[in-house]
Amino acid sequence: MKKTSVGAATSTVEDYLKCILVREQRVDRGLVPMGEIAGALDVAPGTVTAMMKALAESSLVTYEPYSGVRLTESGRALATHVLRRHRLVEQFLVEVMGLDWSEVHAEAERLEHAVSDRLIERIDEMLGRPSVDPHGDPIPDAHGVLPEQDLTSLVTCAIGERVRIVRIRDQSAEFLRHLDRGGLMPGVEVRVVDRNDAADTLELDIAGREAPLSLGLRAGAKILVAAAAPNP
Repeated sequence: MKKTSVGAATSTVEDYLKCILVREQRVDRGLVPMGEIAGALDVAPGTVTAMMKALAESSLVTYEPYSGVRLTESGRALATHVLRRHRLVEQFLVEVMGLDWSEVHAEAERLEHAVSDRLIERIDEMLGRPSVDPHGDPIPDAHGVLPEQDLTSLVTCAIGERVRIVRIRDQSAEFLRHLDRGGLMPGVEVRVVDRNDAADTLELDIAGREAPLSLGLRAGAKILVAAAAPNP
């Protein structure tokens, strides 16, 4: 496999590199386990191993057998290029086309490989150069810089703490629809009323909602928050 440029990469290569990049953000750019990649892309572990060896030969990843992989500088450049397309397409589909935020991830998975760089730059300009997509994920800029986010999980918040939802990690349609029904979307302020470890639940007071909402701890771990602005 020859060294792969941004223009020459196949959609499969792009999918693998984007997958690694997203998971590197969660392990602080350490090694991403092979099993995690296989699970995310729903492919056999042997298929992932073969692809990682090929990507390593192309200088796109550093592959350490039995440990995992990390992106090289050229691999990260290509991955952020793809990620930028994906997240801008998601924002476009919600803001301009009116699709629900639970629908756009799957659509963007297909479109990210088809849109041209010229069209992406026009979309970016038309949307006012957004910094995040509908799920709160940061959008890499035109130079490939991926903004850092200093966020914490909802389950780590102290009782009585008021926070603002910033980012949703799980973007499956079912999970997003579940959050939508409870009013748990980026920008919404919530206060942790109680935490029941025995029942694995959080009790939340949500701005604009009369009754408290009970949320499972597993679901809460997928919601990233920041401190809410002080009341005026």
